Amino acid sequence: MAAAFWLLLWHLAASRLALPLLLPSPAAVLCRLGELAVTGAFWQTIAYSLLRILAGFGLGLVCGCLLALLAFFCRPAEALCRVPLGIIKSTPVASFIILALVWLPSPSLSLFISFLMVLPLVYENLFQGLCSADPQLLQMARVFRLSKGSVLRHIYWPAALPYFAAAVRSSLGFAWKSGIAGEVLAIPAGAIGTQLYNAKVYLETPDLFAWTAVIVLLSYLLEKGALLLLGRVSQRPGGPL
Repeated sequence: MAAAFWLLLWHLAASRLALPLLLPSPAAVLCRLGELAVTGAFWQTIAYSLLRILAGFGLGLVCGCLLALLAFFCRPAEALCRVPLGIIKSTPVASFIILALVWLPSPSLSLFISFLMVLPLVYENLFQGLCSADPQLLQMARVFRLSKGSVLRHIYWPAALPYFAAAVRSSLGFAWKSGIAGEVLAIPAGAIGTQLYNAKVYLETPDLFAWTAVIVLLSYLLEKGALLLLGRVSQRPGGPL
């Protein structure tokens, strides 16, 4: 119902304005999206952006987890990581995109930007999760001389799992948006961001809205997929999220 309300409002605004160049109707955008969807180039463009941004997300996820574990079990490493990760977190995405345009070829930029945005989010959340482990359980583990692997699996993992899930939810959407923003500025051939840029340059407003709808839909599907995967992970030893 909420979606229908906003679509109706959009339709009324487009009808009232009567300037498709500024605000095309939902029907015009849907028609253009249908025209794009039957072409092979459309799906190649989606695959291009998805593969690179998800690769950057996965790389940031793995590196963030490894750094959090290293920082937690080796406190000098935590002090070393604090400054650069704090700088990454506080610096605007646009600044990194512009710098990356100097350092990297445009096809690699979305992967790098996604990685860079995910890394501090995963690191901070997982580190906090590890620090939240119950000290009484840790004391019991020392008394019974449990192995480090058992302690990590049965005490640290359940404590860190909600933090990890929150990191995945937030960083996935952030990686997707920042990756697309990087493509808009880098303009690599065959990327979603490039299609947005071209639509703006050539005043193809229905195309601009159609590709924006694709971005929103893919973001929704990625989030649902991440939640489904996290739900399965939470059923393993360690308890629910």
